[in-house]
Amino acid sequence: MNSPSTAVITPAVPARKAPHPPTLPLATDIPHDPAAITYTRFLTGYEPFEYTDWVTEQLSWKQGCYIGDWSPLLKLRVSGPEALSFFSSISINSFAKFEIGQAKHAVFCNDDGKVMGEGILMREGEERFLFTSGTGVAWALYQFARQSRQAVLDNVTQDQFIFQVQGPNALFTVERATGESLRDIGFMRFRTSRIGDIPVVFLRQGMAGELGYELQGPMAHARAVYAAILEAGRDFGIRRLGGRAKMVNHVEACFPTPTVDYAPAFEGAPNFEAWFRARRGVGPIEFFQHHEGSLDATDKRRLHRSPIELGWGKSVKFDHEFIGRQALEHEVAHPVRTMVTLVWSSEDVVDVFASLFRTAQAPHTPMEMPRSLLGTIESDRVLIGDQEV
Repeated sequence: MNSPSTAVITPAVPARKAPHPPTLPLATDIPHDPAAITYTRFLTGYEPFEYTDWVTEQLSWKQGCYIGDWSPLLKLRVSGPEALSFFSSISINSFAKFEIGQAKHAVFCNDDGKVMGEGILMREGEERFLFTSGTGVAWALYQFARQSRQAVLDNVTQDQFIFQVQGPNALFTVERATGESLRDIGFMRFRTSRIGDIPVVFLRQGMAGELGYELQGPMAHARAVYAAILEAGRDFGIRRLGGRAKMVNHVEACFPTPTVDYAPAFEGAPNFEAWFRARRGVGPIEFFQHHEGSLDATDKRRLHRSPIELGWGKSVKFDHEFIGRQALEHEVAHPVRTMVTLVWSSEDVVDVFASLFRTAQAPHTPMEMPRSLLGTIESDRVLIGDQEV
């Protein structure tokens, strides 16, 4: 591959020269794997669907560890005297205590108290913050454009890589890569270490209860860091995480994901829709979400969720003014929905797969394992008797 950002697909047999040869925009921050033949889209780039198979890749965060790439996530750096007050005005979270070197799971809502986006907010300095998200970044950009604050916003998406190293052997792997102990880093805390002569930020976190770290640093050093982690984890059973298994730990942790488990509440913010369309040429609904399943979602508001419904109620604090506060105060006092786990009957699941091999009747609707997650919200009706729950 001649370019670090593009893989050129050359026809196997002679053909007329096309004016623009087809290209596949691969992730630029990880080494190309020639063994990978199937790719999946993650935001605006493509990554291998599987490096080995989804079962062994999923087991990596239980038995060894994995390295996964989240670099395509959008990243905003906001600096200035009113940077913190800006995030406070759009977040359900309290910032009464927010130390330098600490991270929070920040959640943004519209006036109806429905989630517009969420992500990780890191306090890098007294007046310097980094926010990483998908849909949450679009909402933050819109709100920043509407407000007049003593702060500067920079989109640093292309400047910084994000890798995750997760699993019981994650600590051993990153300590070998850095040559120092990282056991002083508490949960949702971060500090800088070095891999060789490259400065790397280590954020301690874990999605499904496993030990894990998020690594951030300059995009120019992404491949070197990725290779160093792979080498350091060789003795600890490290695996590369493909797109097929990437979101499984979200499900295991019961951590809802926008455009997968719920729709960002764009329909409840018409001015935002117009603002987004003017910049992207397409509305946010078309850009971020598609729906499939037996639930009638002609009215997309049926796919909207509040932080209470998504299990984030403990993060809602009424010690400050924020968008959606009034609606959430009412919902906290009068909750309507709660999140539960749907447990499948193993016999029924076996029957679904067995039906594919029967000729006497049409097969059941297939159950993909794991199902294709990013880009499509699959919402099916769930009934108890005749009542939809």
